[in-house]
Amino acid sequence: MSESRTLVIGDIHGGLRALMQVFDRAVVTPDDLVILLGDYVDGWSESPQVLDFLLEWRRTHRAVFLRGNHDMLLLDWLRKGIENPNWLKHGGRSTLLAYQSVSLAVREQHAAFIENELVDFYQDDRQRLFVHAGFTHIRGFPHEYFKPMLYWDRSLWETALAVDPALPKDSPRYPSRLKLYPEVFIGHTSTIQVGSKQPLQAACVWNLDTGAGFTGPLTLMDVDSKRFWQSDEVHTLYPGEEPRLV
Repeated sequence: MSESRTLVIGDIHGGLRALMQVFDRAVVTPDDLVILLGDYVDGWSESPQVLDFLLEWRRTHRAVFLRGNHDMLLLDWLRKGIENPNWLKHGGRSTLLAYQSVSLAVREQHAAFIENELVDFYQDDRQRLFVHAGFTHIRGFPHEYFKPMLYWDRSLWETALAVDPALPKDSPRYPSRLKLYPEVFIGHTSTIQVGSKQPLQAACVWNLDTGAGFTGPLTLMDVDSKRFWQSDEVHTLYPGEEPRLV
């Protein structure tokens, strides 16, 4: 039996080919625990296929599925027919096109998966926190007043980036949110925005969204060793398609 690992993967955004590629490159096994940070859909043309794959893959693998903002926007459409204009502009239109050939029964399976199997956050036995976007409450979980902030917030990452590395943690100027957990793993805000296509650390925050929905690769990382594996840049796996999140 291989030694088990705890792995975390960034935003997939409909890139099934990238997901399968990075799982293969990391040689993910059923012994590993894989924490998926959300945003499985919207962007490339295989959003329904990503959910189909995950529904089958979870039967034989250990996984924690986090809830992302794009997943909730898709759920609004699947359950209520809501076509949020910002959703359509930022990846939702490609998802709607992909679902034209998906049966009502499969749509129901996808909606039930998003509703019942996705979680807002995960904390392991070493108090490391995994959340799609961030949180705003200075006491962390479960004190967050506004639940959608867990998959919409960008201020946690922006705050971490702004912290002077020389500032000691016991300084009254050190952000309270960054003292709560030894490490926080997020997606949601692409590292491309600060000029990188690799996972980045700022203060205690690790960002795994390396721009798979834009022009970057999909990234999977071992949370203990920090070794990481990446797919090809996802746009090269979908020739003829344009990044749909811009």
